[in-house]
Amino acid sequence: MRTPVQALDALRERPCGARALEVLRGAPGGGWVVGGAVRDALLGGAPREIDLVVEGDPEPVARALGEVIAVHERFGTWDVADGDCLFDVVRSRAESYAAPGALPDVRPGTLDDDLARRDFTVNALALGPGGELRGAPGALEDLRARRLRVLHPESFRDDPTRLWRLVRYAVRLGFAPEPETDRLAVEAVREGALATVSGDRLGAELRLALVEPAPLAVLHAARNLGLAPDLHLEPGLVRDALSVLPPGARADLTLLGAVLPDPAWPQPYGFTAPELRILQRCAAIEPLHAARASEVVARLRGEPVEAVAVAGARGDLATARRYLAEWRLVGLEIDGTDLLAAGVAEGPEIGRRLQATLARRLDGELPAGRQAELDAALRDGA
Repeated sequence: MRTPVQALDALRERPCGARALEVLRGAPGGGWVVGGAVRDALLGGAPREIDLVVEGDPEPVARALGEVIAVHERFGTWDVADGDCLFDVVRSRAESYAAPGALPDVRPGTLDDDLARRDFTVNALALGPGGELRGAPGALEDLRARRLRVLHPESFRDDPTRLWRLVRYAVRLGFAPEPETDRLAVEAVREGALATVSGDRLGAELRLALVEPAPLAVLHAARNLGLAPDLHLEPGLVRDALSVLPPGARADLTLLGAVLPDPAWPQPYGFTAPELRILQRCAAIEPLHAARASEVVARLRGEPVEAVAVAGARGDLATARRYLAEWRLVGLEIDGTDLLAAGVAEGPEIGRRLQATLARRLDGELPAGRQAELDAALRDGA
């Protein structure tokens, strides 16, 4: 594990870390890099995000860092962007929970208060711009031992989304929950803690799980803990579906869609309407079988590409690959205006002729070229 000075140097080597440390040096009242960035820098990895705690007014620090893109007044947090760098700036605070699963009530506090409110000891670390390292009791010992420990027994009941974070960190970092934390997590799930949290908040954690470096492993861990016990996790099916996805497709939704037990499962989790349609079609679509190109295109017309990938993984993967890479992109050089000009009466007949001509193109019965297509379309009605 790195020393605090080595961790500070590692942060300075990255543009976002260097920017944060530069601004913190001039922060009124002092400021700290906190949480995962410190954990990762001490472990020898690259920080994924930069969170800052300021013991004073966070606004000057936020505005010095870059463009303020959001202010969450209830929690006193500022979201800042500077080029590719994203920062979360907050005033040091203490918090309490009026009821299990409720959003916290916050009030200004010390750095120690702020560290004590965090999810796990390994995230309750703060590094100052001069190299001073602060942490919750046991934080460094747990980091060295590569273990996850909650900071108090009510942690999972106060905020059940920490259950999802437990499995994400365990898989990504290769850390194991210490026995008492493991017991508390199992107990919280068994006693219904997840039901005290809104679907939107659980959905946010699920989205983060889907973009982890090993998302399927995270879902396995989540299922084992009881967070998503009904997911059908078939690694081979997921691998095949992802292998045929075209550029720009949603790998995260494809993965989740491939393991859903039924189309209704994602409805409570706050997905947008377009995302929900993709997931529901992934869950509902029948396996894809080998057939003529025109038949495949006719069947899949309008289906999300993510659902096609899942249908191929459940059936004939080669057909899905050809559809996604070739067949869906085939078009005609002619259109309805060409048929009107050639004397075909306006109406549904034009669409029928164009579809029949496209089918011939797809099935290799028609050479490419505008004239060949027009001749075929005119012959089709003869």
